[in-house]
Amino acid sequence: MTTSTSRARSLTVATLLLTGCSLTPEYHRPPQPVADAYPKGAAYAQEDPSSMAAAGDIGWRDFLADPRLQLLVEVALRNNRDLRMAVLNVELLRTQFRIQSAALAPQIGAFADHERSRTPADLAPRAGGNASRLDSYSVGASVSWEIDLFGRLRSLKAGALEQYLASVQGRKATEILLVSQVADQYLAMLANDELLDVTQRTLETATVSYDLMKLQFDTGGASELDLRQAETIVELARANRAAQLRARAQAENGLTVLLGQPQPAVAAPITRLADQVILADIPADLPSALLSRRPDVLQAEALLRAANANIGAARAAFFPVLSLTSSGGTASAGLNDLFAAGSSAWTVQASVVETIFDAGVRSSGVQAARVNRAIGVAQYEKTIQNAFREVADGLAARGTFDEQIVSLERFTAAQRRRFELAQLLYRNGQASYLDVLTAQTALYDAEQVLVSARLQRLTNLVDLYRALGGGWLEHTGDQPRSGELP
Repeated sequence: MTTSTSRARSLTVATLLLTGCSLTPEYHRPPQPVADAYPKGAAYAQEDPSSMAAAGDIGWRDFLADPRLQLLVEVALRNNRDLRMAVLNVELLRTQFRIQSAALAPQIGAFADHERSRTPADLAPRAGGNASRLDSYSVGASVSWEIDLFGRLRSLKAGALEQYLASVQGRKATEILLVSQVADQYLAMLANDELLDVTQRTLETATVSYDLMKLQFDTGGASELDLRQAETIVELARANRAAQLRARAQAENGLTVLLGQPQPAVAAPITRLADQVILADIPADLPSALLSRRPDVLQAEALLRAANANIGAARAAFFPVLSLTSSGGTASAGLNDLFAAGSSAWTVQASVVETIFDAGVRSSGVQAARVNRAIGVAQYEKTIQNAFREVADGLAARGTFDEQIVSLERFTAAQRRRFELAQLLYRNGQASYLDVLTAQTALYDAEQVLVSARLQRLTNLVDLYRALGGGWLEHTGDQPRSGELP
């Protein structure tokens, strides 16, 4: 072997020792477990996304036009406790990352020691058979450093970083979800109010009819069958009103929890469901765009990368741990001589620790890390699949609700006219009261179904906006902000 070759190899070994190596497997993003495009068919409206802004670029104030709703969202973003915990979790994991990063640096400390010892007379023959006492003083600094030759500390640092990045995306996902939850709960309150209006109108009309039927029954002009038929719609409306009052109160309580405070007084008038303006022209990007827009998908991938880094740390546990410890300062037997000439003292220690037998603990650690990575892959793929389904379901609903509501509005108008005609024919003796009761019940059902359909259409648009990554920006055109700050 030539001298130049030997020097080259020595230099290579020295470089590896100084820079260390990593046992973390190379990360590869799992393939996308969904189709390359969303479903198409009669349920899905055709759209031209080239002329529309992506959902993630649309501010929630531009998406939700109701000023009352905008105020509620603003209050929730300031006070919601789930969002507050998500922000604090980001801060916690950022601190943990700093702690893990510090493990790579040498640890420097200072010390000042005083030690006093006494030796019995029978153990100190050289001291003339007398007991002896010894004092020692020392002052200095110490340095300890674990040299990360095999990348254990760097793998732990990489895992902590990915955990922190996952928390950032989790904070974004929490805020996006909060915007949609406030909108959904507010719309549910409006729907309950409208259902109560429908029920109250039905109850008032049915009560008038029942009172007239009761008068006729008391004077012998109507049968008990007619009276009981009139009573059924009254009691049905009363029962529904009680259920709707309960649902209204519970929806208000749910909204209060989301806001983190009682609902503020709002001067703006209430906008009914039929008049709510919620942006419907939201293009559905290709499924691959979800990988960069959905914070829950980004969070799942960050956790997968953290699990991948933990494999490197588990593998590195099979190799020795090299530590360097040194200290330097002054030492003397008397305090007055502590800083005298010639009192300097120092120590340097290098230690290598290697576990010979651990009953399979390290092997099990590597296996557990690999299983955790497999779990992370499955969780990542499931998150993408759920995101794909949410968008696909939202697109199917958006493509069909408008036609459904138009038909339901016509159906309700027809039922209302049927009820009016049944009342007219009954007064003229050309129809039975059962015809009136049947028409009134059908109208009541149709009005309730229409309110529910309008609510479902609006909440579907809100959920589709969230599913496509919308709700992070306040205004369209705002600069994207970090996930750390509210």
